[in-house]
Amino acid sequence: MAEAVHTMHVDVVSAEEQIYSGEAEFVVLPGEAGELGIYPRHTPLITRIKPGEVRIKPAGGGDEEFIFVAGGVLEVQPKVVTVLADTAIRGADLDEAKATEALKQAEEARKNAQGKQEVATVEAELAMLAAQLAAIRKLRGKR
Repeated sequence: MAEAVHTMHVDVVSAEEQIYSGEAEFVVLPGEAGELGIYPRHTPLITRIKPGEVRIKPAGGGDEEFIFVAGGVLEVQPKVVTVLADTAIRGADLDEAKATEALKQAEEARKNAQGKQEVATVEAELAMLAAQLAAIRKLRGKR
């Protein structure tokens, strides 16, 4: 029973599916004001998250889990952490070539964008894709 004090339940879900569910020792993710580190018994918190990588240290050891999120909302309770992501992709499923091609297409779309709303939409897509590529490169560098 003492082990439960040192872990928390973590759920990462996207609109499409549940990406991760399990006990963890800590979670690190991209908050709006910078990187957030969450440990068991953290003060309750609700905040938006930016595109970037979520790192989860599973309870009982083992390799960290890496998940790319394209933004969303984080809810922290003392024993439960929930990440509601706009889009979430497991680290193993990230495709650098596909992301690079999407970035090129978005850069081309930016050149042709007209109006503030269209430019803002394309800029948001570019930021998400740049964060995804950074997460892929960081993940590949760790292997």
